[in-house]
Amino acid sequence: MDLSAINPVLLIASLMVAATPILIAAIGELVVEKSGVLNLGVEGMMIVGAIAGFATAVETGSPLLGFFAAAFAGAALSVLFGFLTQVAQANQVASGLALTLFGLGLSALMGQSYVGVKPPQMSDIHIPVLSDLPVIGPILFGHDIILYFGLALTAAVWALLKFSRAGLVLRAVGENHDAAHALGYKVVRIRLMAILFGGACAGIGGAYISLIRVPQWTEGMTAGVGWIALALVVFASWKPWRALLGAYLFGGVTVVQLNLQAAGVAIPVEYLAMSPYVITIVVLVILSADKSSAPAALGRNFHASR
Repeated sequence: MDLSAINPVLLIASLMVAATPILIAAIGELVVEKSGVLNLGVEGMMIVGAIAGFATAVETGSPLLGFFAAAFAGAALSVLFGFLTQVAQANQVASGLALTLFGLGLSALMGQSYVGVKPPQMSDIHIPVLSDLPVIGPILFGHDIILYFGLALTAAVWALLKFSRAGLVLRAVGENHDAAHALGYKVVRIRLMAILFGGACAGIGGAYISLIRVPQWTEGMTAGVGWIALALVVFASWKPWRALLGAYLFGGVTVVQLNLQAAGVAIPVEYLAMSPYVITIVVLVILSADKSSAPAALGRNFHASR
């Protein structure tokens, strides 16, 4: 065991990278749940976004186009969920689970010819002077554009929910869809737009895994990140800035366990590998007693004739 081999600067920088796909997917799901919809299909949308982004980046040579394709793929898959739950009035939990299973199968089929292929690399942003600062430079100013997009997205969603009329309407629909409908708001339309946004975010999060965090394609490579993003929304009490902190917490646990394995810590690898998911379960159990922050209409279907 050699803990001196762990570089704290690289550890923190890696933590930020590991947290980014969780954060982007969680922010998207937070908006969906604020509208009163529970989408358990995040994992499926992430894995479809991962292969769509990977394939597009490989074929075009542009990682940025890959992220656009991933956002489109995630949103397209979310349209199916939106149709089932908002138009056909299907059960949201069952539809979300079916979406995840469908996404896992579809991605495996789409990715058969991309196993072992190396995607084009997305270059990091270099900010003169700031990127060259010792310690702070590599941690804060030496990352790719999608990582900074995730931070900006968090701030934008926070501002939208807290200060804008659109955010007020979204929250009203999530708290009491019947009252919102009585005031003249298009509940189904608002929820469909939130679902599309959540799907696009999940797709981008999935592409981040296949193009930047682990630049390769393997079947099922999201490995439960979508479920962690779902848990993170609850952990954050449906607040964007808490989601940011939670993403860095869960990302940190993942990076630390990988570094401990590399340092040869005398703990079975299986225990280290399952630690992020164990901590997720523990956090959910602790917070399960407090449901006061959850949107009141979360998981309830709406029909205008009621």
